[in-house]
Amino acid sequence: MTLFTAKVFSEEKYQLGESPFYDARTGLLSWVDITEGKFFTQADDGSRREFDIGQTLGAALPAQKAGTYVICGTDGLYLLDALAQNTCLKPLQNLTSYFESFQRCNDAKSDPAGRLWFGSSVNDDHEACGNLYCMDTLDGGKITVRQAGTKISNGLAWSRDHKKFYFSDSLEHAVFSYDYDEESGQISNRQVLFTVDGPCVSDGMCIDDQDNLWVAFWGGHRIEQRSTKDGSLIAKIDVDAENVTSCCFMGKELNTLFITTSGNALNGQNDGRLFTCKVDAKGPSCDFCKL
Repeated sequence: MTLFTAKVFSEEKYQLGESPFYDARTGLLSWVDITEGKFFTQADDGSRREFDIGQTLGAALPAQKAGTYVICGTDGLYLLDALAQNTCLKPLQNLTSYFESFQRCNDAKSDPAGRLWFGSSVNDDHEACGNLYCMDTLDGGKITVRQAGTKISNGLAWSRDHKKFYFSDSLEHAVFSYDYDEESGQISNRQVLFTVDGPCVSDGMCIDDQDNLWVAFWGGHRIEQRSTKDGSLIAKIDVDAENVTSCCFMGKELNTLFITTSGNALNGQNDGRLFTCKVDAKGPSCDFCKL
């Protein structure tokens, strides 16, 4: 097993850092602070922009037009142009008929065809329950449930040949694999890829160009590289933060992981900070939501 150590990327701390993305078209890194309701972008020159969304948000992901992002909030889905001088949120979908009052969006990504997949989560004081949804941007924005009865919907990834889908349901203590049909966007044949032992749980994740998953572990101070063939452990990244939330590949070579963490109710020196780690793998470019 290969061991890596992540480095602190910036000194700022976030209550619940999540949803990291790198858009090679613009060179922008992006992430959110879920509980603070803020979305951030950082350019290659280090310049940073902060957008106060005004509500708890689970994710923000690149859309088809370079510089635009789908904002996944508590009451709906929105479009934001992060390159515009005067930014405003353009409503896309109201989610109040899909979510209970105690639910919000959680992790979200686009599939290889450009559909938007997003999970639902709950406030900390409510029993875990939710669904994994797909908004079919190729079919008029229709929203359907792809996996019902999730506990905490988290990491999502698709294989290079677009025939497999991988999904982390944190409180099921497992990462699952599915057969995926790109034309229809349907998933089937759910199987456990690997289970998670101990007090930590699997959180967000990404996939490299060899179809290995890089999985963040909430409560685990680490990211693990796991084989999608059998779920076996290949490598580990030590992260000096207790609750590691997600990761993505970044940079011109796409061989460095950009890592988010949570600092909520923690007082470790680096809890809540952003990290990077150069690894011996490369990631694919991220998929864009076709809006």
